[in-house]
Amino acid sequence: MATADADDFLPEALQFRPSAPLVDIGANLTHESFERDLEAVIQRAQAAQVTTMIVTGTDLAHAKQAVALAKQYPGLYATAGVHPHDASRWDKNLEHAMAALHAMPEVVAVGECGLDFNRNFSTPKEQERALEAQLALAVESGLPLFLHERDAGQRMREILHAWRDDISHAVVHCFTADRDTLFGYLDLDLHIGLTGWICDERRGHHLRPLVSDIPLERLMVETDCPYLLPRNLPAKLKGRRHEPALLPWIVREIAQWHGISETELGAATTQTAQRFFRLPTES
Repeated sequence: MATADADDFLPEALQFRPSAPLVDIGANLTHESFERDLEAVIQRAQAAQVTTMIVTGTDLAHAKQAVALAKQYPGLYATAGVHPHDASRWDKNLEHAMAALHAMPEVVAVGECGLDFNRNFSTPKEQERALEAQLALAVESGLPLFLHERDAGQRMREILHAWRDDISHAVVHCFTADRDTLFGYLDLDLHIGLTGWICDERRGHHLRPLVSDIPLERLMVETDCPYLLPRNLPAKLKGRRHEPALLPWIVREIAQWHGISETELGAATTQTAQRFFRLPTES
């Protein structure tokens, strides 16, 4: 049951409760902006039918925090990986620590890992080395992959093609690239995660015609909160922090461009996420 404080944070116009439960496959709930009111954030998500949240682990410290949250709150699960921005830190000690996390029942995917040639906080060579090491860990653990890619689609596809027969499932989360990159990932039998980027008319418009090309059995939805606050909200929110309770607005936008009802899209993406992450199906 949500508390009054949890209810009051969101304007009434934003308190959207869809008919089917949703899975947010990418929530950065270990971010410092959630420290003050995390419990209320989770309550608001549940009130909005976002009953399952995958908490993203982007480095060792955040992955451990994600596991701790998954232990504490029902409906939360964790990923464990090293983001390409931090790839320069990859070493054998980190590899062993990640392998230990991947053996924990709360961890449902290897990642967030991948390539980011947009900012290159780590060199491309360091990023590729860390990615290949984490692909090996995914093979060893049997877990699916939670992937990040920016401005590196061709190289990502080349690497994944070489590993495709050995890894299980993989999702390119927060997909924002072009048609050729999308079809390259679909040809590799990858899953696609869409965020509130599509709700942004300034930069997400190129994604809209592509949405209907993503089969429902390959499509999942996410907030990537606290980032990427949707721009299609009918009321202003205190501050600029995104949170899982707003996922239904993203689902509504994606459904419009997929040409189906939001109920159908929500149910389909939930089933896809449950299958992908091997989650319990009862809600």
